[in-house]
Amino acid sequence: MQDEVILIERNGRVGLVTLNRPKVMNALNDELMDRLGAALLDLDADDAIGAIVIAGSAKAFAAGADIAAMADWGYSDVYNSNFITRNWETIRRVRKPVIAAVAGLALGGGCELALACDIIVAGRSAKFGLPEIKLGLLPGAGGTQRLPRAIGKAKAMDMCLSARTLDADEADRYGLVARVVDDERLREETMRLASTIASFSAPALMALKECVNRAFEQPLSEGTLFERRELHARFAAADAREGMKAFLDKRKPVFVHR
Repeated sequence: MQDEVILIERNGRVGLVTLNRPKVMNALNDELMDRLGAALLDLDADDAIGAIVIAGSAKAFAAGADIAAMADWGYSDVYNSNFITRNWETIRRVRKPVIAAVAGLALGGGCELALACDIIVAGRSAKFGLPEIKLGLLPGAGGTQRLPRAIGKAKAMDMCLSARTLDADEADRYGLVARVVDDERLREETMRLASTIASFSAPALMALKECVNRAFEQPLSEGTLFERRELHARFAAADAREGMKAFLDKRKPVFVHR
């Protein structure tokens, strides 16, 4: 188990993926990102799973990309290998809700991985930053695009240009994270949240996730039209009929995820 770069658990309807390179603070390399992408797609295809949690260690969610692996690369190396796009973007193909449980460092690629998740739950020790400018680089796994959408242009510029880090409370005030909890309760609270989400109708969750993501990617008029069509489609679903009937019957719905 110690040699595995990720650890996978299934807890009820929640899949938990833990990054496991403790000697390098979970630095993200090709092997880890390949394995993480495969695990996410596997859990996404599993009808028994309704939500996914990505976690790191108490010291680091992920301290960034593995600089030792990148230091000798040239332009042709990264271009020909389709660096980042080839495997870091796999998370974008996941239709089920993905929650990041972040304690300790979430820097560079680690911060970008968290940003690519649907919800971030932060322990009080969490530190978020995009310090690539210190290396003469820039965030390249979506940081310059997702961060401004999450916290606004001014604060995103500050973080990217000055390498400023945010603690958990700042990240919460800025809207980067959804919840802040004590570190010792981070795993428990994130799994509880994931279990709650996973208890709802899986098709409705996937439609909701797609609708919210559309808000970041297209004009309001197009987004609201997409939302309306997704709502209309729910009326063809067994879970929607069950949910409304259960409400009228004053009982808990029994979803079949159809």
